[in-house]
Amino acid sequence: MSPEIYPEEKRLCQRFMIPGATVSYRKERWLGSRKEFDEEFCPLQNISRGGLSFSCRSYLKPGTALTLQISIPGEMVPLTQLGEVRWSAGQENATYPFKVGVQFHPYGNQKGQNYPGNLVKIIALEHKFGEIKQKGQEEESEADEYKIEG
Repeated sequence: MSPEIYPEEKRLCQRFMIPGATVSYRKERWLGSRKEFDEEFCPLQNISRGGLSFSCRSYLKPGTALTLQISIPGEMVPLTQLGEVRWSAGQENATYPFKVGVQFHPYGNQKGQNYPGNLVKIIALEHKFGEIKQKGQEEESEADEYKIEG
C-alpha cells in the first residue's frame, strides 16, 4: 500500500573521501587468529557508514571476511571494523592493481558486530570530509547500507 520512497537508490548513506587515509586488512580464518595484517597502508578510495572501498595489491574474493584497520590523518587511534568483501575488480595501477568494496558488519554489542561508537565516529568524519567529494562527478552505484542490531 505504501510505495518505496526512493525505489531507484540502493545506497542509504553518502560516500566520502578522506585524503591520506589508509586501510590495513587481515583475512579472517577458521583456524586460529593472527595478529599481523595481510596487507598494510592500502589507499582508501572512499568510505560511508555502511562500507568502504580501497586499492590493494592482492585480489580479494567476494565473501571474504576481513578485519580492517582504517588510519586517518590527524587521528591518534585507527578505526577497527569488521566487514565482508562485496566486490573486487582490477584497475590500471601498477602499485595497487585491485580495487575492493567492503560492506561493514552490523553495528551492535554482540560478537561479530562493529562497535556502535565507530558509527558515531564515521558520521563525524562524514560531516568533516563529506564536502570534499568530487564536484560534479557521480560515482558508480554499488549496494551499501548499514545495520544496527541490539
